[in-house]
Amino acid sequence: MAERAQYLGTGKRKTSVARVILRPGDGATWINGRKLDEYFPRTMHRATVMAPFRIAGVEGRYDLRVRVHGGGPSGQAGAVRHGIARALVEAAPELRVLLKREGFLARDARAVERKKAGLHKARKAPQFSKR
Repeated sequence: MAERAQYLGTGKRKTSVARVILRPGDGATWINGRKLDEYFPRTMHRATVMAPFRIAGVEGRYDLRVRVHGGGPSGQAGAVRHGIARALVEAAPELRVLLKREGFLARDARAVERKKAGLHKARKAPQFSKR
């Protein structure tokens, strides 16, 4: 059973959604058909993605398979991190307190504010002229 066990987690950040599958293994990563360093060339994004493993102390114990879509690199990295944390809690419920304390289980609800009519951007107004 343990060889075929898999743990699922869905992560969200901005407009990105990540479906994460963790399987006991040797630490292989697969994100949208590519390796971690190919999909996230920036070190900051790779560190964000792998943070839940590092905090939980389970680096190299799970194979990671992710399908992520929507948004840009930062949003996708955050969504993958959220999904990994949720899947780790499913795999080992005792990690919940540790991951929650680090804030990895919280859905970051910040998103881009919509543009309003009559303004240049969401809040930037045209220059005011008194006369």
